[in-house]
Amino acid sequence: MNPNTLSMRLECVAAQVPAGARLADIGSDHAYLPVALINRGAIVAAVAGEVALTPFRAAYRTVCDNGQQLQIQVRLADGLAAIEPADRIDTVSICGMGGETIRDILERGKLYLRGQERLILQPNGGEQPLRLWLMDNGYRILSEELLRENRFDYEIIVAERSGPVSYSAEQLYFGPLQMQARSEAFLAKWQRLLRYKQRTLDQLAEARQALPEQKVVELTQEVRWITQLLEATNVI
Repeated sequence: MNPNTLSMRLECVAAQVPAGARLADIGSDHAYLPVALINRGAIVAAVAGEVALTPFRAAYRTVCDNGQQLQIQVRLADGLAAIEPADRIDTVSICGMGGETIRDILERGKLYLRGQERLILQPNGGEQPLRLWLMDNGYRILSEELLRENRFDYEIIVAERSGPVSYSAEQLYFGPLQMQARSEAFLAKWQRLLRYKQRTLDQLAEARQALPEQKVVELTQEVRWITQLLEATNVI
């Protein structure tokens, strides 16, 4: 992957960035996403934020190699602390981390947001707690996309602040828009996860040591939800 050939996952993220945006890409790694978007003329400016020195240097090198030092500011900072008021950021992307990590970045960095930014989030698992944070902080989910790449399932969640919003426990688990659309990739993901969770429950039942009761309760609830969803779609 490079700025000229993004992964399928990052192409889906790029498609959600509004034309002419001022983007903050947090955890930018090699800065491939902002560099690609500047190369395409899709955005006017960007901040590439990194908390670790090695990826910060990699991002800076990519920006310099593409002659984009004026359009992209590469900053060594913790999460949203990479954003400065003068940047006038209107779009924030955070990709390739666990959902709990993205949630924590958003929670720690709330003071750096004006509340008007579009959030484009691509968690590697942990979508449920991330959706819960969005709901609790008044962000409505505008778009959800699920794709499978290199044997991994990736979800892309787009949200904007709208005031109070309410999602059910099942909507937080599956994704409110995913539950409505029920794409082929979505159903295939939950078929795989149902098999995995059923095996886990069977293994817990066969274990001789005391069962972690809360874990069993959670897994049993999840298996029930997934089974009901798949039965309603006639794929089980």
